[in-house]
Amino acid sequence: MNKPVYSLPPAGPRARFAPEFGRRVLLTVDTEEEFDWGGPFTRDRHGLRHVPRLRNFQEFCEAQGIVPSYLVDWPIANSTVAKDILGDAVARGTAEVGIQLHPWVNPPFDEDVDERNSYAGNLPPDLERAKFLQLRDAIAKNFGTNPQLYRAGRYGFGSATTQLLREAGVGVDTSFRPLFDYRAGHGPDYAAYPLEPFWLDGEMSVLELPLTTVYWGMLRRQGRLLYPALSRMPRMRGIAARLGLLERIPLTPEGTTVDDAIRGLDMAIDDGLPLIVLSFHSPSLALGHTPYVETDDDLDALYDWFRAVFAYLARHDIRPTTVAEIMQAVVA
Repeated sequence: MNKPVYSLPPAGPRARFAPEFGRRVLLTVDTEEEFDWGGPFTRDRHGLRHVPRLRNFQEFCEAQGIVPSYLVDWPIANSTVAKDILGDAVARGTAEVGIQLHPWVNPPFDEDVDERNSYAGNLPPDLERAKFLQLRDAIAKNFGTNPQLYRAGRYGFGSATTQLLREAGVGVDTSFRPLFDYRAGHGPDYAAYPLEPFWLDGEMSVLELPLTTVYWGMLRRQGRLLYPALSRMPRMRGIAARLGLLERIPLTPEGTTVDDAIRGLDMAIDDGLPLIVLSFHSPSLALGHTPYVETDDDLDALYDWFRAVFAYLARHDIRPTTVAEIMQAVVA
């Protein structure tokens, strides 16, 4: 039986950026099939009905001056509709396409389908590599680009993933979700990792762009010590948030209100983060595919969230960026 990934690569040196880069924000989209978030993982019980909505979202981003990074998994990589929408945007320089590995729907299919194996980093390294390379090659063929950004589905980075990325020539990862611990479901523990970009290897060949989550409240400086204990007592966690003592705020429109996001942005700005990484799942662009967008009002709220967040960041001179710009600006 495969062991869960508890031991991840240690954080290497913090990344430094050229002064003219300033402070930036990167929008990432987990661009994936629809499936039952509450059900078991399956090879075939999924859909792509929301994919045409990517066109609406891309048009919205272009109007806002945002170049989204779409992290594409196997069903999306092989969708003609997705190829038409995203391939066109990539060709015009208004979108980027990266890699997102959902192992349960990505060939070769040599593992059992279960929760443990839904984290790619729990697979045997040769199988993780084979799945990754098939997906990378499909993206390169169908979207006409050499993907340079990776996110392991379910944030399932493993002990062999850094070497895999280095050998595949993929220079940037965004799988790490600081302040979150997934060990209860056989996944990795990111609770102690930094929020700032850092290198995953001593050769500084793979750059990590962690998803941005912050602690807010009077006890936020002690959050890394206190929050894990509160997580074991959901009632106390809610009380601590209501009293303004301690709250964890992930910067995503899925489950985080605009007001909460603004409070979180204030913390990120106060802490001087050079890069803020936002994320959400593409099935939230249509009704009924995720727990976060069930009604038309929910969908309107998602778009309003992005309008408000990017407007707030602009007032603080934090501008949208791209993976290509990040790679050009980072200095060893």
